[in-house]
Amino acid sequence: MTVHLVGGGPGDPDLITVRGLELLREADAVVYDELAPLELLAELPATALQIPRAGMRQRQIDELLVSLGRRFETVVRLKGGDPFLFGRGREEVDALTAAGIPCEVVPGVSALTAVPASAGIPLTHRGLSAQVTVITARSAADDDLDFDQLAQTAGTLVVFMGVARLEELAERLVAAGKAADTPAAVIANGTTERQETVVGRLDEIAHLARGVSSPALTVIGPTAAFALADPCLSEPTSRLALV
Repeated sequence: MTVHLVGGGPGDPDLITVRGLELLREADAVVYDELAPLELLAELPATALQIPRAGMRQRQIDELLVSLGRRFETVVRLKGGDPFLFGRGREEVDALTAAGIPCEVVPGVSALTAVPASAGIPLTHRGLSAQVTVITARSAADDDLDFDQLAQTAGTLVVFMGVARLEELAERLVAAGKAADTPAAVIANGTTERQETVVGRLDEIAHLARGVSSPALTVIGPTAAFALADPCLSEPTSRLALV
């Protein structure tokens, strides 16, 4: 009996790893996140137990995984992106380990790199960005983020779960010294057919991105401007190009 923490990828079901797909096809039970590519549930055996984690607190999820791990041979915990990047994967590993349940972490293609790439945005680019900083905007209201440091940090800033607090985030970065005309991009439903990319100045991006739905990733830094002219997109996603 093993519980497998599987990264489902950034949205496009075709971006699941070979190992992840193999486990889904063998699963006796699956606990899945709402941000996981739900099309992948079609790969499950007809007899597999399917449990959405919606509405559960993390402690409840941990207890559920332990319970399922004791009952079934192959349990899959299907997450969006990668289990160890804002996915609470390590918390679940610790709970399973404490209960004596064998577990495996199957890394997934992370939205961190895949979503910007799908919009033509490189996170690093020679002469423009030699480093990447990753944050979650859910911490913004709790003062867990050092805006003075973030504003002075060169390179590319990637913000997860930031649409609802984008205006606050942008205002605090500008107030801390980040240039108001820094390029910024919001990519919603990245890698899927519903992808939408909005590009603009940092001080305007929250206004331009109004109405954009979650899940969305925000990229702030000089490379965000590449989304305005992506030669690889034969059918560009809808975007507001106001830099």
